[in-house]
Amino acid sequence: MDPEVPGLLLKPGVQHLQSWSTKVHIAGFLRHSCDLTLDPNTANSWLALSKGDRKVRRMGEPQFLSSHPERFTHWRQVLSRESLTGCCYWEVARKGRIYVAVTYNSIIRAGRSNKTLFGANDKSWALDCHSQHFKFGHNDIWKSISGPRSSRIGVFLDHRAGILSFYSVSDTMTLIHRVQTTFTEPLHAGLWIGFGCQAELCEPK
Repeated sequence: MDPEVPGLLLKPGVQHLQSWSTKVHIAGFLRHSCDLTLDPNTANSWLALSKGDRKVRRMGEPQFLSSHPERFTHWRQVLSRESLTGCCYWEVARKGRIYVAVTYNSIIRAGRSNKTLFGANDKSWALDCHSQHFKFGHNDIWKSISGPRSSRIGVFLDHRAGILSFYSVSDTMTLIHRVQTTFTEPLHAGLWIGFGCQAELCEPK
């Protein structure tokens, strides 16, 4: 069952910078490009990894995977192997509804509560990429976002400055949403995959 997206209020203490439609150039981000892979030990049993652990697809039935303390037991989620500090840029190609997220490694993995869902707790930040809309979530507070639809999402993280930005990437690169906060731990990239959907960590264009 896909999670329902709650509330549309802003969280006090987190500065949601106004979403822009300004077109930007990718050249400045490429020097911060990071090579990410997905960690099979964190992947929910309904997810299948391929292409050297860069692609994830939601299956029609669960796989028989060994038990692992880092595996998400309910939500169809997976984390990157690599932790993120400093400045990092990566892109996600998607088919269907996904969440593109960053999260602390300390996020809870077991159970179906909000404590384990990207964007629904204070340990994660997530962009819900739906066919009809975007929503940004942190600490279970969600904000509707307007922006151009794209099958590719770019993410820029400046961990030290506390800046997280999401971009729609096609022939041009357009800012969807930017938030500034304080990150207190290293982060991991995360993906939540909707029913019949898939995503891939891809080389920036």
